[in-house]
Amino acid sequence: MYLKIKQMSMMLILISNYYFAQTLSKETVLIETSFGNMKVKLYNETPLHKANFLKLVNQHFYDSLLFHRIIEGFMIQGGDPFSKNADAFTLLGDSDLHYTIPSEFKSNLFHKKGVICAARNGDDVNPEKESSAVQFYIVQGKVLHDEEFKKFEKRINKDLVNKLNADRLSMPENAILKQQIEIFKAQKNQDSLLVYTKKLDDLIAVDYEKSSKYVISKAHKEVYKTIGGTPHLDNNYTVFGEVIEGIDVIDKIAKEKTNKDDRPLTNIRMKVSVLN
Repeated sequence: MYLKIKQMSMMLILISNYYFAQTLSKETVLIETSFGNMKVKLYNETPLHKANFLKLVNQHFYDSLLFHRIIEGFMIQGGDPFSKNADAFTLLGDSDLHYTIPSEFKSNLFHKKGVICAARNGDDVNPEKESSAVQFYIVQGKVLHDEEFKKFEKRINKDLVNKLNADRLSMPENAILKQQIEIFKAQKNQDSLLVYTKKLDDLIAVDYEKSSKYVISKAHKEVYKTIGGTPHLDNNYTVFGEVIEGIDVIDKIAKEKTNKDDRPLTNIRMKVSVLN
């Protein structure tokens, strides 16, 4: 029993160290909802996002906007400017202001439960991974297990994986494999495609392991295994703050029923202000 208590204490110390490894803003942001309130501290390590968010909050920009997209076990998202007066049939999530924020990826800022992060357009139209000026999400995530991290690292390193795949498929000896993959993609034959992409995965495995790539740190893994999060978003979306009080509100909002576009069936409005 003593050993278990000691191990638990060490784990809590480890988590606490990584909770406060960031430099938190002197300002506290209050997000009020009908499900309760959340207090948020912003990170000084992401000054562009911090300054932009505080500017908008002080302008009362977010007041009466919706949490328009929620996925239980993943995140709650809000900040679409059109959401304030949108009817129940309006598709939300595409509206923004006329500027973006350069990404601010930091190795000590990661997608643990309770962090606030900037939404953005996809890589196909936004290769620099610049952030939305206004839309943000708060991570709920899930508690993870060791065997899941390799899969998430592959998703984080998708640009590297895509390059290695392209290099392999350009080799003459892999012409038939390339042809089969293209055929099954065109046919949308997922079962056969899975078999052949697995062959390609095996071909690039050694090169992938030898390559310089993003690896989830041991310390971050311990947090993901304890309080949870969404590690596949690390190094791809800017994390710029965290909930320091009211983290249970995330779980309450995430449980709400949604339509096919992940919009809550009942409007969940926010009021956001700076406390000090």
